[in-house]
Amino acid sequence: MTPAVMIVLGGLGLIIGSFLNVCIYRLPRHESLAFPASHCTSCGRSLSWYENVPVLGWLALRGRCRTCHASISPIYPIVELITGALFVAAYWFFDLTPLLAVRLLFAAAMVVLFAIDLRHHILPNVITVPGIVIGFACSLFAPPGWQASLIGIAAGGGILFAIAEGYYRVRHVEGLGMGDVKMLAMIGAFLGWQLMLVTLVLASIAGSIVGIGLIATGRGGMKLALPFGTFLAVGALVASVFGDAILAWYLGFYQ
Repeated sequence: MTPAVMIVLGGLGLIIGSFLNVCIYRLPRHESLAFPASHCTSCGRSLSWYENVPVLGWLALRGRCRTCHASISPIYPIVELITGALFVAAYWFFDLTPLLAVRLLFAAAMVVLFAIDLRHHILPNVITVPGIVIGFACSLFAPPGWQASLIGIAAGGGILFAIAEGYYRVRHVEGLGMGDVKMLAMIGAFLGWQLMLVTLVLASIAGSIVGIGLIATGRGGMKLALPFGTFLAVGALVASVFGDAILAWYLGFYQ
């Protein structure tokens, strides 16, 4: 662990976070990630280079477009800061190893899926489907290994598909979308079947707590649809770092 590497990775995380903001905004709208250049979503003016500087650009503009004065969502600097923090944290836990690069790619994907599902209740195939392939390819040279990855893909997609199909046959309404199925298969590809299960448990617990809390406070009912992908993203990030320790703790009860 060296401070210089932490600073470089933190800065890289901020820059990547800026690109993730583009993905979060444009992918649900089926817009190109390359064209047009970054612009105000209200008046369409192209942004100057300094307005694109992560976090500092938003602060310099005080959260408003300098032309039309429309409000710029604080989500932009928040995503950049979170991504930067995740990059530094990944270096802290995985050091400069091949696994670090894999985990950084995985974390970036989870940030995008979290934000898009939270706002739009969709999980774009353009991320989840290639993510399954990329996750498996990475497993050929980094943990969890190709066998655990392959089982993770089959089990991750299969478990949620079975749950979704069973719920539909019993209630005749969709409880889970196929986006959740493909996302968990992607998580299984990157993390392997064991940490995929940890992710599913953590996401289910978090979703239940939030759902009960919303019902208890009168903000939702029994038919409230929660974006499960957001919980899967958080659960996957936790599992990618602490999953082995959580498994060891749990299995310790049976020894």
